[in-house]
Amino acid sequence: MLWSFLIAIFAVPSIISVSHRKKLFDQPNHRTIHELLTPRLGGLAIFAGFMSALTIFGDMELGVQQLLAGCLILFFIGVKDDIVTVSAFKKFFVQLLAAGIVMFIGEVRITSFQGFMGIYDLEIGISYGFTFLVIIGITNAINLIDGLDGLAGSLILLISLTFGIYFYSYNLPYAFVAFSLSGAVLGFLRYNFYRATIFMGDTGSLLCGFIVAVMAIEFIEMNAVGSAPALAVGILVIPIFDTIRVFSIRILRGQSPFHPDRNHIHHRLLSLKLSQIMVVGILILFNVITILIMVNFAYLGNTKLLVMALLIAFLCNGALVLIKEKTPINE
Repeated sequence: MLWSFLIAIFAVPSIISVSHRKKLFDQPNHRTIHELLTPRLGGLAIFAGFMSALTIFGDMELGVQQLLAGCLILFFIGVKDDIVTVSAFKKFFVQLLAAGIVMFIGEVRITSFQGFMGIYDLEIGISYGFTFLVIIGITNAINLIDGLDGLAGSLILLISLTFGIYFYSYNLPYAFVAFSLSGAVLGFLRYNFYRATIFMGDTGSLLCGFIVAVMAIEFIEMNAVGSAPALAVGILVIPIFDTIRVFSIRILRGQSPFHPDRNHIHHRLLSLKLSQIMVVGILILFNVITILIMVNFAYLGNTKLLVMALLIAFLCNGALVLIKEKTPINE
């Protein structure tokens, strides 16, 4: 973790300098919160810190090797998108390729629902299909939540540290993955909190989302923690809830689920005139509380825990609807 932190924190200033010289900026628009031209290649520092730490100190077992291969592919498409923009189809194809590498070569897949709705072992076709949806879904959920200074990075740090604590006791190779990512993101966050001097861009969000997705699957599959599927959902509650919510709103409006708007959770909280730092703090606190609830009530089993999470989500969505009615946002 220390190595990846040092690599990232010392790499960012050079990336910022080069971005300013070459005018590689994220342009403000009607959807973004920031108003200044800001470099968006912070993912380069995260990639450098994570990859160097894991390849030097990590255990290159089956699964971890394929994870690195997938990261490499996503890194190149992310960098290209941050510089010249890449079509959604090309990005999806690369995500499909990365997911295929870890699933079919690395044997990373969800094989059981562990009793959720009475379902245990999955047929192999369903297993591969569901795993693919999980990887693509979580990868893009992290990408979508990256709309506020320090928000995505803070969530990724919390998620990776939580997985890392569990992996340290039960799955050491993936503990190296989790802590390598934590250190790299922490180094990047030094420059990404309000007012951010650099963004992680698609390079960082796609890379981190993919790593988080694979860690979530390994967490479920190690069968060392009670109600692991429900706990994994709790650890990822903010990205999952936000993505499902905005996709549902867009579909109900007859729009593409990928149509950009200002309906994300952080947009609603900002409409209450809260500062960006306060919004990030509230969402991180909510995520921490959800994790603690899931851990303490793990004995209830996956079905009851996920029903509980669903009820909490409905209550939160109701609150966000009330916020929108009282303080509408121009979209």
